[in-house]
Amino acid sequence: ILNKYLNEAIADMGHGDVIIISDAGFPIPDDAKRIDLAIEQDKPGIAEIFELISSDFIYERCIVAEEQEKYNPEHFKNIRSLCDRCAVETIPHAELIAKYPKEAKYIVRTGGFEPWGNVILYSGVDAPVWFKKPGAITPDYYESRASYEEKE
Repeated sequence: ILNKYLNEAIADMGHGDVIIISDAGFPIPDDAKRIDLAIEQDKPGIAEIFELISSDFIYERCIVAEEQEKYNPEHFKNIRSLCDRCAVETIPHAELIAKYPKEAKYIVRTGGFEPWGNVILYSGVDAPVWFKKPGAITPDYYESRASYEEKE
């Protein structure tokens, strides 16, 4: 990732922090830490930035609007295929808009014109590194994350 601000944001994320990859029209609060990558319509796109961020960022939850799955199924399918660390969770769009802009540590604005296209990521820990140490015992609730292997 060549963008200085995006690199700094990823490095600044702690376990449980939230980063949003937003479309061009997402309501970003004035006091939010915004990384604006939008150039023009669909440049760069949400999936493109999600793929880029996920190459450098350990996340343990991925949330999208349930409307994305219903009304923008191709985008949802693409996000689901790129999300290789966990299942993609869905919540109502109204809940996503009400809760996450205030909760996000960073909001990355893309040029995406994807209906209900926003992606919420919760920062995680690299469980295989943390729990595969000699003598470490993996709790049941971390087992799926500790056995995770990245796609080639």
